[in-house]
This record gives sequence, C-alpha cells and structure tokens, in this order.
Amino acid sequence: GMNAAVRAVVRMGIYVKAKVYFVYEGYQGMVDGGDNIVEVSWESVSSILQVGGTVIGSARCKSFRTREGRLQAAYNLVQRGITNLCVIGGDGSLTGANLFREEWSGLLEELAQKGKIDEEAVKRYAYLNIVGMVGSIDNDFCGTDMTIGTDSALHRIIEVVDAIMTTAQSHQRTFVLEVMGRHCGYLALVSALACGADWVFIPEYPPEEGWEDSMCVKLSENRARKKRLNIIIVAEGAIDCHNKPITSEKVKDLVVQRLGFDTRVTILGHVQRGGTPSAFDRILASRMGVEAVLALLEATPATPACVVSLSGNQAVRLPLMECVQMTQEVQKAMDEGRFVEAVRLRGTSFENNLNTYKLLSHKKPDAELPKTNFNVAVLNVGAPAAGMNAAVRAAVRVGITEGHKMFAVIDGFEGFARGKIKEISWGDVGGWTGQGGSILGTKRTLPAKYLEKIADQMRTNNINALMVIGGFEAYLGLLELSAAREKYDEFCVPMVMVPATVSNNVPGSDFSIGADTALNTITDVKKDTFFLFIIETMGGYCGYLANMGALAAGADPAYIFEEQFDIRELQANVEHLTEKMKTSIQRGLVLRNENCNENYTTDFIYQLYSEEGKGVFDCRKNVLGHMQQGGAPSPFDRNFGTKISAKAMQWISRKLKETYRKGKVFANTDDSVCLLGMRRRNLVFQPVAELKTETDFVHRIPKEQWWLKLRPLMKILAKYKTSYDVSDSGQLEHVAMRSPKEAETGAI
Repeated sequence: GMNAAVRAVVRMGIYVKAKVYFVYEGYQGMVDGGDNIVEVSWESVSSILQVGGTVIGSARCKSFRTREGRLQAAYNLVQRGITNLCVIGGDGSLTGANLFREEWSGLLEELAQKGKIDEEAVKRYAYLNIVGMVGSIDNDFCGTDMTIGTDSALHRIIEVVDAIMTTAQSHQRTFVLEVMGRHCGYLALVSALACGADWVFIPEYPPEEGWEDSMCVKLSENRARKKRLNIIIVAEGAIDCHNKPITSEKVKDLVVQRLGFDTRVTILGHVQRGGTPSAFDRILASRMGVEAVLALLEATPATPACVVSLSGNQAVRLPLMECVQMTQEVQKAMDEGRFVEAVRLRGTSFENNLNTYKLLSHKKPDAELPKTNFNVAVLNVGAPAAGMNAAVRAAVRVGITEGHKMFAVIDGFEGFARGKIKEISWGDVGGWTGQGGSILGTKRTLPAKYLEKIADQMRTNNINALMVIGGFEAYLGLLELSAAREKYDEFCVPMVMVPATVSNNVPGSDFSIGADTALNTITDVKKDTFFLFIIETMGGYCGYLANMGALAAGADPAYIFEEQFDIRELQANVEHLTEKMKTSIQRGLVLRNENCNENYTTDFIYQLYSEEGKGVFDCRKNVLGHMQQGGAPSPFDRNFGTKISAKAMQWISRKLKETYRKGKVFANTDDSVCLLGMRRRNLVFQPVAELKTETDFVHRIPKEQWWLKLRPLMKILAKYKTSYDVSDSGQLEHVAMRSPKEAETGAI
C-alpha cells in the first residue's frame, strides 16, 4: 500500500501546483543527497498502484540518528528548497522526523555559521513542516484504526490459512502458524478471528497460569466433536504471564507430547510483507496521501507535526508525538506486566477484537450457560455476499453464550413461510468464517405475500426475536414486517438487520458485508499494456463498486448513475485517454456501473473507445457479473461480519429483557426494529422507520452517499480537472482514550 500513498502524494502535490521530490532509500538518501533526491512528474508514479513494497526504497539509517547526519540532510533539502516532508513509516521513522523538525532552525543556523548557506536561506526556509503516514503491517501505532499494509498482510495470512485448512482436514492435523508481530498481536488476533482459530497467543494478552492444560483440553474436545483440524496462531512476540517467550516450536512439542496429535509448524515470515496490495490498502493509502498534502498546505510553524489516519471511516489528523508516546506506553505496560492496561492503550478496535475472539472461540460447558428461554431466529435475505456465513456464525455463538436457543431459517423469507427452520448449535457453525456465499441459502423474496405463513411459523416455533443478514431486500423485508405488526402480534418482537450486499446500497451504513471482497475481485482483474480495459461492475443503481474500484485500480473514468454524464463528457474522456495512451503510460481502465445509463451501455462505450482509439490502443471489455458475489470472503468482510453481527446479537438480548412482560415478549415500538450500520466512526442502531426518509426506493440507494465525496479524489489521481472539497478533510485532534462505556458504542 505504500506505493498507493506515494502516488497520491505526488499527484495531489502536482495538482496543487507544488514541486514534488522523491527521496530514495529513506533517511539514508536524505543524508547522502545527490541522485537520491529527485523531482518527479505525473508519469513517475504511473502503474505503481498494484505493486507491493515501495518504489522509492526504504532503509534503516544510522547516520540520521546523529546530529551530523541530520545537518547534512537539512543541507540537502535546503539546496532544493524543500520545507515540507511527507514521511511514510513506523514509529521509529516518525519520531526521527519530529526530532528533525524540532532541530531544523538550529541546523540551519549551524549551516550558516559554517558558510554552507546564506542568511537569506535561513530566513526563507525557516520552518520545516512534517506530516506522517503510518506504514506498518503490524498495525502497532496508537491513534490509528488501520495502518497502511495491515490489510494486505492479513490477506497473505488468510490465503495461507485457507490453503492449510484443506490439507489439515484431509490428514486430521494440528497446524501451528507463526505470524509477524514482535511487539503487537494485531495480525495474530485478527487472523485468528477471521479463520476461527482454536487458540491464539499474542504479546498483549498472555495466557493464564496453567494454559497448557486448558489448551490441550480444548483441542481434544474439538477432536471429540469430530472437528478434523486444529489451528493455533502464534505471534512471533508471544509471551506467557512471566514474560517468557512462547514459540511455535514449544506449542507444537506440547501438543505432540500431551495429545499425540500429528502437528506441523508453518512460519509465514516475510511473505506477509509482500504481494499485491489489497483494495482496502490502496484506497486507505490514496485517501491518506491526499489528506497528507492538504495537512502540509495548512501547516503553520505553530501546528505540531501530525499523522493522518483513519478512525472508523473518517480521515483524522493526530499530533505525531502523542501517538508515538502512547505507542511507547503500550510497550512499557507490557514490560511491567500491566497487560490489561496494554490492551486498553492499544485502542477500542483492538479491545473489541480481543473480546469478540474470546466470546466466539470458547464454548462454556452447558451447566455454566445462562438459560433465558428465548428463541432467536437468524436468516439471510437478498443476493449472496461474501462474509454472510461469518455473520451467521457470530450470531449463533453469541446467542448461545447469552443463553438463547438459536434457530436457522433456510432460504430467506420464502423458506421461513415453508417452515424450513431448525435449531442450530455451537458446533454446527464451526469452520464457517472462510466459506463464500450463504450456507443457509438466501432468496430475494419479500415477506409481504407470506405474512400469515411466517406468523404461523413464528408462533409454532415460539420465535422471540429475528436477526436478518442481507441487502436492500432485508431492509424492505423488515419495513414490511413492522408494518404488519398491527395485524399480527407475532411480529411484535425485537428485529435487527445487519447489512450484507456487494452493492453497498443499504441506507444507514457506510459499509456492508461483502463489498470489500467484491472490490478485490475488481482490482484483481489482469490489465495488460497497450490495452484499454472496459469493465462493467455490479451494484444495481449504486456506483460504490465502480467508484471505489476505480480508486483502487487507478482507473481513468468511472461511469455511475449518481453522477449523470452526457456525450460531451464521453468525448472529453475519450480524448483524455487517447492523449494519455500516446505517452509512456500505455494502459487504460474504464469502469462502468451496470445501471449507470440505459443508452450508454457497456457495448456502446466499448465501441466508442474502439473506434476513437484506432491506431493508438486496442480495447477489451469484461463484464464481471456474479463472480463479484462469490469467492472466499476477504479478511475485512470476515471480521466486519463477525463483529457487527456479535454486536447485533447483544442488542437483541438487551431488547428481549426490556420487552419481556408477564411471561411474553411484546415489542411494538419503532426502536425495536433496527438496522445496525457503520456511520463515520461508530456502529449505530437506527430504527428502519427513521431510515425511510433517507432512502430512494425507486433506485434502491441511499439519498446521500459518503463515498461520492471521494469522487473528485479519484478524478484528480487520474489527471482530470476538478475541484476538491476540503470541508471533509480531518481537523487536528488529540489522541483520546475512550472510557469503557464509550468503547461499547464506539468504533469497530
């Protein structure tokens, strides 16, 4: 993802009429100067979006740690009139940058005394502005939800786990997987959540005394339940409660000695740093790069050096040193054995991951589970979306932990009406997180024509609450069920919807389960040189996939329904592309949402570009179709599905308690039929009745869509003239520790 950030900084910099320079080989290049600091053009960053690593190189640098080294670096920058630095790296690089900034005026004075620069230069270049972007696969930097590179590293881990699962299942094996994270367990924890690992070892949360016994008991219980494979994930920095290392070999030996299971160790190592960046990383880095340039333009000598980061779905700026200090606090807490504190300092997102993992991985013995006597049904509605199964698994397991009896409905509302409903147990949903599509089966049918039959089934099975995981049909379905409450008491129960659709067109949520996997399908399409690819994406009338796919894949135009276009715009696009293909950039990509315009079809656009591009480029078209709904879910979708669904289930439990009167559940208020969505920074429950005013029912999209604000950003990065609205850019904030109460309502 670093290259996406480099590309965004260069192109946004050129867009705002700044000179942009590359410093090759990190601080070493800044100290050495010469050919290591080079002015760059628009074309310099062409075709790097899909390349892993970083094209400008990176190096650890001893000399920058000395004042002499920094003096030389300052001299090299002043020679070129550079006073704005954008640093992409971990906390070491960013701390170094901050020190450099603090010393800057002193360094210039010293250079002037030595006669290397004149007094005029000291005045003209008096201040150095610094903005940081965190590039670190460990996601170990406090204050940021996600660092650049983390999501791609998770993709590598999950690819390996999915491959190992098939072999382990065939041979009935136990696999111990060691992942990176010397001081931070984020990768281990999230990959354990995403693949339903049996046990995870992370530095922030050492296992309790006697963990060897509990782990072996759990593994043998799983085998007894006919589970053919066990997966144990170990972070490379894992420790026990006496600060002694827990290595993957030690875990393997323990399993072999105590249980005699056939056990193998896989150490992933630097595979996690490589490969093609994921769609999420490309979009994150592109957004951060643009934000970094805006932050540099607005920086004054009085503003502290900041890092740009993402909180939920919101770009924010945070004082660099506050983040660094907090990151160091975590390490200090771990060194001193204050592990509860270390987890809290890591932030809400980390804490939520840990709590969700604990909830879902260990089943308490039946005797210890509460008994509520409530029956809760789960169903999938609408088209399949990757991540639905992870959501069902989380709902079932959290429901059982809360003491409810869980029921699975097969084939959506249609199956419900036909009585296709059965009790589902903890073990039934084992291994579901990595499965694509919908195991329960899903249909687009709405409940209106089956109301009486569904009410009968609710009564027969004594269903006290409903959880619906699906797309726009699920939302319409809940509106129909709540409208039918006057006639049928059976529908007077708590109902909650979790959005899952590749189109991401559900009102009340910035993201829906399945959209991230679909975006990765679009970015994975192979694009050759000398060709212009015209790709049609799904989404109904919602242009999310086309727009974000364009941002992630570096497309030229992206045609969407929300932004009407005419023949003049098509002509301008064709001319723009023809000019581009005559330069050294000899590849093009056009994305078109399937319903963006009924007359300007994909065939029409293909024929138009083919005719106009004769002699310059050849066209190819690709209608991606239903492959966007299929495939194994991405780590983001598995995780998002798991966490949002667990939260929805906890809401159901609360509502059941609130609405239980005189031996029965009766809920008929608007706030008992909700949609749980991600809004900017928080997960919020919104009554579906209130979302009606925000919905365009004809085109099945929300009236206002947050991602349209990223549209100019996509155009700028593709060299179109447009104006960029900075009203949504981040303001400098402080790193706040949220209270436990806030953490419950807070970000994912």
